[in-house]
Amino acid sequence: MAVQPLISWLVEQGLEGTSQEALLQGYCDRLVDLGVPLWRFFLGQRAFHPRFGGIGFQWTAAEGISSRAFAYEETPRNEWLRSPLFSFVKNGMSDQRYDLQTGTDYQQYPLLEDLKAQGATDYFISGLHFAKVDTENHQDPNQAPEGVLISWCTDRDGGFSAYEVELMKTAMPYLGLALKSTANRRMAADLLKVYLGRESGRRVLSGEIQRGSSRQIDAVICLFDLKGFTSLAEQIPGTDLIDMLNDYFGIAVAAIQSHGGNILKFIGDGILTMFDLGSSQLDARAALEAAKDLRAQISQRNSERLAKGLPVADFTLALHAGEILYGNIGAENRLDFTVIGPAVNLTARLSNMHEAVGQNIILSEKVQKAAGTTDHDLVSLGRYMLRGVADPIELFTVYVPDEGTA
Repeated sequence: MAVQPLISWLVEQGLEGTSQEALLQGYCDRLVDLGVPLWRFFLGQRAFHPRFGGIGFQWTAAEGISSRAFAYEETPRNEWLRSPLFSFVKNGMSDQRYDLQTGTDYQQYPLLEDLKAQGATDYFISGLHFAKVDTENHQDPNQAPEGVLISWCTDRDGGFSAYEVELMKTAMPYLGLALKSTANRRMAADLLKVYLGRESGRRVLSGEIQRGSSRQIDAVICLFDLKGFTSLAEQIPGTDLIDMLNDYFGIAVAAIQSHGGNILKFIGDGILTMFDLGSSQLDARAALEAAKDLRAQISQRNSERLAKGLPVADFTLALHAGEILYGNIGAENRLDFTVIGPAVNLTARLSNMHEAVGQNIILSEKVQKAAGTTDHDLVSLGRYMLRGVADPIELFTVYVPDEGTA
C-alpha cells in the first residue's frame, strides 16, 4: 500500500523522539508527496503545563508548520465553542466531514465559512484518545482529553477522494503514537523544569536519578524570604494569601532567573536559589543585580497593591558564597534534587540577622570580595559571630539612597 513508507517513517521518528513541529512538517510534506491535495492541516493536543491547557499545530501549503499555545481559562473560549472541533468532541469524537463546496451544514461554524472564502472545498476531522478519559469533561478546553484532534482541509475541486481519506485514517494511529512519544518527553521536560527548576530538571531528565549522586560546586547561595508573612497568614483568608504569595514569588523568580539564577525549592514563604555561572565573580555580580531588581520591583508592586487595597509584605535576602553539594538526597522512593553543605547552613544563619542589623539585604564578606569592583555601594555592617561558625564574619548590605535626597 502507498501509505506504508509514511507509516515506517512515523515509527522511526517516534523512536528517535523527533520534535512535534518537525514530525508534523514531515508528515504533511509526505502526504503531499503521496498525492494528497492537502491545503491546510491542524492538530490540537493537550499540554501538561501550569500555564497552558493545550497546544495547536497548523500547517498550510503556503507557510508550513506553526504552533500556538492555549492558556488556561476559567470559561471556554467562544472561538472553541463555535468551532467544528468542539462539535466533534461533544459528539463523542466520531469522524466528521464537511463539504464546503456544495454542502450547507458547515455554515454554523465561522472557521469553515472563513476557509471556504479562502477557497477550501473539503474539511475532514478525526481524532485519537491516548488513554481512557472522563467523557463528561470533553467540552471543557481546560480538561481536554489526552490525545489529539486532527483536521485535514483541501482546496481541490471535488475535495478529498475516498482513497485519500482512508490513507489519512490508516496512518493516523502511527502519527498518534509518534506524537505521544515526543509529547511525553516534552511533558516530562516541562514538568521537571517547573517543579525542580531549569538546571535540576535538565539533570534529572538526563538520567541523574540515583540516590546520593551529586557534584561539588562553588556557587552563591541566595535565600529570599517574605517579612511578616506569619502574622499576615493569621489575618488573610487562605485564597487571598495564596494569591499574595504567588504575586511576590512571581517577581522573585523572574528577577533571579533573569540573571542566571536557579530556583532550587520553595520553603514556606521563602525561596532557596543559587547562582552557578562559571566563576565566583560572575555568580556574585549576578546575585547583586538580582537583589537590586528585587528591591525596585517589590517596592513598585507594593505601591500597586496598596492602591488596590491589598495587603503588602516586604522581603529579606541573604547571600553567601562557598562550596556546596548539589544532587539527589532523600529516600529510595522520594528524592529531592537540592543543595547541602556548610555554605547553605551559613546562608540560613545570615537570614536570621536581618532584624539585628536593620537591613533587608545582607551579604557575606565572601560575596563582597568575589564581586570585586562594581557599581553597587556595598556598605559594611560590622563583624559578627554566627551560631555554629568559629570565626567572626563581616557582613555587608547594598546601600541605595532615598530618591528624595540629593
